[in-house]
Amino acid sequence: MMTDAHAQGLGLLAKLVLAAAATLVIAGIVWHGVALDNFQRMWSDLIDRPSGPMAFRFILQPLMAAITATRDGLRDARTERSPYLWTIVRQSEERVALLREGLDATARIILLGLAMDVIYQVMVFKMFYPVEALIIAILLAFVPYLLIRGLIVRVSHARAASRVL
Repeated sequence: MMTDAHAQGLGLLAKLVLAAAATLVIAGIVWHGVALDNFQRMWSDLIDRPSGPMAFRFILQPLMAAITATRDGLRDARTERSPYLWTIVRQSEERVALLREGLDATARIILLGLAMDVIYQVMVFKMFYPVEALIIAILLAFVPYLLIRGLIVRVSHARAASRVL
């Protein structure tokens, strides 16, 4: 079932996120190459981030994603849509449209995350690792959105069912 939200194209911020993501991946490969040492350094750096400066973003970005996911999840529940992530995984015909919808909803949060990670990297590493910035932004903004939006739908449906009984 295609809704108006499904039929729309990407918004300007979502297009900017996609362009930035492609640019960051290419820049990361050009500047730092693709080697096992780079992957090991990257995962070590990613694990160390929550204990470093600007750790508040590990609360701020998921919180912003949760607020957005709650709004969208409640709308999904009112319109009786199935849980978001479950639909993405199970219904391939709706996957692209739903991912586009999620990217539109989280684009501002992802861009904020990219900016904060650039600042963090310059402060801590005195270097910029573009792919790391992209991974952090996605982990802190898009992943919580994916998980929470469907959970809100399930909780809303469960509460509605309990009121009927």
